[in-house]
Amino acid sequence: MFLATKRFLAGFLATMIFHQGVIAALWVTKLIPRAPFAMNPVPPFGVPAVFSLAFWGGVWGIFLLWLLSRVARKYRLLVAILVGALGPSLVAIYIVSPLKGRAPPDSLAFFLVAFLVNAAWGVGTWWLGGLLNAQKR
Repeated sequence: MFLATKRFLAGFLATMIFHQGVIAALWVTKLIPRAPFAMNPVPPFGVPAVFSLAFWGGVWGIFLLWLLSRVARKYRLLVAILVGALGPSLVAIYIVSPLKGRAPPDSLAFFLVAFLVNAAWGVGTWWLGGLLNAQKR
């Protein structure tokens, strides 16, 4: 399998397992009102929101795993947490939301949840990327 495909797959799966898993845990404990695995259609193609999110998680996975391949092994987990928490969160809040006509949120709780679920995604992408890379070609 091509390296970019493995990286995409790691990011995609990390979204479905780790990102949505943290959302599920927060939702079950009533810390957030949003349920995991949202199936509402999103424009322009009407695909379920969770699959759109997972697609973009795969795209981010290509970048994150490329970046991690250039970082010393002992710092990779830390970089996965930081880049995972900050990169997708800040892009979603300050670029995607305004493009969709929404104001960026001003709640500290929203930022904390975004950073937490995306940090989980980053760790999951790092871990799954290692598993997929360990497989024979």
